[in-house]
This record gives sequence, structure tokens and C-alpha cells, in this order.
Amino acid sequence: MLRNLLAFTTISAALAGCGGTTTPASNQQQPNAAAPSSGAPTTAAAPVNYGDAKPAATKPFDTATVTTFDQPWALAFLPDRRMLVTEKPGQIWLVTTDGKKTKVSGVPKVHDEGQGGLLDVAVSPRFASDHAVYISYSEPGTGGDSLALARATIDPAAAAPALAGLKVIWRQLPRGQGGQFGAYIAFAPDGQHLFLAAGDRQRMTPAQDPDQPVGKILRLTLDGKPAPGNPAEGKVGATTLSLIDPPENTVAAAKAKGRQVTVPAPNLTPAETWSSGHRNPYGLAFDAQGRLWSVEMGPKGGDELNLIEPGRNYGWPLVSYGSNYDDVPIPSPTTRPDLAEPALYWNPVIAPAGLTFYDGTLFPDWRGSAFVGGLAATALVRIAFDGTKAREAERWDMGNRIRAVVSGPDGALWLLEDGADAKLLRLTPKKAG
Repeated sequence: MLRNLLAFTTISAALAGCGGTTTPASNQQQPNAAAPSSGAPTTAAAPVNYGDAKPAATKPFDTATVTTFDQPWALAFLPDRRMLVTEKPGQIWLVTTDGKKTKVSGVPKVHDEGQGGLLDVAVSPRFASDHAVYISYSEPGTGGDSLALARATIDPAAAAPALAGLKVIWRQLPRGQGGQFGAYIAFAPDGQHLFLAAGDRQRMTPAQDPDQPVGKILRLTLDGKPAPGNPAEGKVGATTLSLIDPPENTVAAAKAKGRQVTVPAPNLTPAETWSSGHRNPYGLAFDAQGRLWSVEMGPKGGDELNLIEPGRNYGWPLVSYGSNYDDVPIPSPTTRPDLAEPALYWNPVIAPAGLTFYDGTLFPDWRGSAFVGGLAATALVRIAFDGTKAREAERWDMGNRIRAVVSGPDGALWLLEDGADAKLLRLTPKKAG
């Protein structure tokens, strides 16, 4: 594996300033030259902007509050229809459909700050036999945080449920500062592989660096290894690396003297990458035809829905339908036909969070539709499809920021609000009268 490679790097002020939780990524310097992209030029029609779409006047559903949480982030259903719900400060709850909550022990230490903390949770496609669950979180360490993907087992029948045998199976290295972890997990329909969204950590240009995992969607085995058949399988990484957890005195000396040091290689495994050029994917899901989709937060404008295809480059930070927070313009995707266009976009933003495809029976007209939560829009958004052509079909004002949305096994839509004292909501068809 390339992780065992040794290489040289120069410690400089640029390395010291590779992003921070309080500095918007778009305030950093824009690249002067366009990086090479992968994938064939797109021939799709220009996407439609739904940023100014208005909420519908009425809602075709009733909303019931099931229970509340402190800063919930994600939920996943177990086969027995109970849920695992993560709270960003570092807690997992086992929750029944009527709102009874049991605390899950064995949760790893997380760094709860800004966009970091305990993030996504996903249930193994082989849960009946392996009882495995996967979690993603910001893992603290020397030099900053790392996006970590861990696997553990849980016995849902236990009186005191716990994560047992927890093991980090993948982590983003080198560690460092910055938010925008991405962190969403999706299992392939074949149950053999998983996909992990790794945000750009507010570092921008590494999203175009094939030798860094940030700003990528990764395809891994269920053990966290690069999946066979990925676009860059067998390719060798670059020879210039960033420092990975060296002694602090070595870092300080290197920064002071500008000298080169030899360090172990981090995730120099381009074989993990499925697609590149992503800013902050905040939802990842497969449709009924086995196509992978993501929703992605843009900078100031330019939130996206993307059809994720192997080897494609989705353009960040070279192009965007948004602009930098300091209003410095970003070239339009129309200037780079070699880069993948979004299926649709939102400008102004909705700040999408969570993505699910509805496959239930309570709302038969919605089967095949995707649903996205809106943080800034305080909305639930329905997206309809004609093949791979997407459109925003409906939007409903929910009165609060929506952090997650899941199509439940009972046919209902389940939503998590964002923030303190946030509600778990169950949406069912509106009763007549």
C-alpha cells in the first residue's frame, strides 16, 4: 500500500494555513490554473436553478413529533424498525418508533466543534448476520482533526446497548484544521461496497489533488480498503506529501527553518477515489436503478444535486454556480465542459442536508422521488426525475432547519430538525377533514 511510502515535504506558511473552522473556504486564494479533470466531457443540458422556488401553500402530510434530541445529525433504521440516532456532541441513541430512547455506550471520543463531531450512522447490509454499524466522525489527534470511519457491532436485544469492538477502518490523513467533513455513508446495492463522502475541509484546492482524499467521494470495501475496480486502481500517488502526526518539536523546527523532513505517507491511495472535485457533500443515496446521487453545499450560492459517476470531476473549486463569500467570482461550469455539471442547483442556497429516495407505500405518488432537508431554507424539498433529468417538484416550509430525512420502513418520512431540543418528526398522509 502507498501508506507505507516515504517522501519529502516542505513545511511552509501555506501548510500552516490549510484551512480553519472559522475561515470560509471561499476566502482563500482561488487557483490560477485549472487542474486536469477526469472523465469524458458532459453532453447533458444545462441544469435548472431552483434557488428561488417557493414553498407550497398546503402540505399533503400530517407531522407528528416523536421525541427530541440535542443537536442530532443522522438516523438509520435497524431491521426491527428501531432507529439509531447520532447527536453531534458525541452520543448515539437507540430509539423506538414511539419515541422511547436508550443511550448507546461505547461511542468513541469526537471533537465537537463547528461542523465536526459525531456525524453519520449506517447499518450494515449484512446486519442480520454481522450486527455491524458504521459511524463517521471528526477524530481528534496531533495536528488537528481527521474524518474517521469506524465499524462496530451492536446487539439490539441487549438491555444496555453498546458499540462493541469499535475499529477505525479508514481515516483522512494528514490531520488538520477545517470544517466541511462531508462524512455521509451509502452502501452499494450489491451490499459489497460502501461509499464515503469526504468534504474538502475548507482547503479548496486539494479537492483537485488526486493524491489527497479530501474533496472526494470514495468507494471502499466493507473493511475500509480501496474497492477493486475503482477508476484509479493501481495508479501511484505523487511524491510530495503533507506531514502526518509528527512530533510537535519537529513541526515547530520545520516551520521555523523551512527545512524538509521525511515522514510516513498518509492516504496516498488514489485507488480509493470514485469521483473528485467536491466541496461538501451533505447527503449520499442510491436510487432504485442503482445510481448514486449526492447533494452538495456550494459556497455563496451554488448548492448542487449531482449524479455521481466513476472517474468524473465535479469541478470544485475551479467552477461553481455560486461565488466566494467575499464576492470574488468563480468561473461558471459552462466554461469547463470537461467537468461534470450538476443535475440541478440552488442559488440562493437551501443548504441541503440529508438525501433519501422514497420507496414506501403511504405516498404512492412519491415513489422514486428524492427528498432533501433544507437548513437555510427551513424546508423539505421533493425532487422528481425523468431518467437522470431532475427537477424540484415541491417544497414545504417546515418552520425549522431540517438536518436529516429518511424514507422509513413503515412508509413514513422521518425528519430530524437541527440544533438544541430538535424534534424527530414522522410524516404521514394528511387525514381527510
